[in-house]
Amino acid sequence: MLAHKKAVIFDLDGTLMDSMWVWKDIDIEYLGRYGYDVPDGLQKEIEGMSFTETAAYFKERFGIRDSLEEIKKEWNRMAYDKYAHEVLPKPGAAAFLKMLRQRGIRTAIASSNSRELILASLRSNGIVQDFDCILTACEVAKGKPAPDIYLSAARTLGVTPQETLVFEDVPMGILAGKAAGMKVCAVEDDDAKDQLAQIRSLADYYIRSYDDIQDQTYEELS
Repeated sequence: MLAHKKAVIFDLDGTLMDSMWVWKDIDIEYLGRYGYDVPDGLQKEIEGMSFTETAAYFKERFGIRDSLEEIKKEWNRMAYDKYAHEVLPKPGAAAFLKMLRQRGIRTAIASSNSRELILASLRSNGIVQDFDCILTACEVAKGKPAPDIYLSAARTLGVTPQETLVFEDVPMGILAGKAAGMKVCAVEDDDAKDQLAQIRSLADYYIRSYDDIQDQTYEELS
């Protein structure tokens, strides 16, 4: 999987960190303030959107009067303690990051989340120093499935798409990596199990945990 690769780029939520559960709780609380239940399929509707794009979607769909900046500020406030104290890396992720550093492979985060929450989770788990670049989808023209964030991260790392491996957990992210011309490894996440067939059809590799890579038990799908 890592042959001829000079860089590895990770999505954060559901890929590097076990954090999707945070947003289920926040969606319930936040929309409840406005008298809404969480609609079926909401996560699929916003999958891959940047933090700003998601705020715009909520504002329009649910008639929220707050500005986009106010919405994002509130989401950061609601999620910060959980990202700083409760969100943990996926099994084997920390050891895999150390292995990449030892091999001289450059690393980046390319996430739809906010920089504030990304840094909170990386710092609290002692892995922030393992990344050469942290990029959010708010810093590029379009969120996933557009390739913008992955292409921008590769440019920052000084590598070509062909030299880059992406880790993702959901179809929109996998499509973004593939559209950037990169190989993509899908990471199993409970929140995306209902999309497993599509995930496996899109990705180049599939792992249940990062231990699979070190144990050479990952699946090569294409």
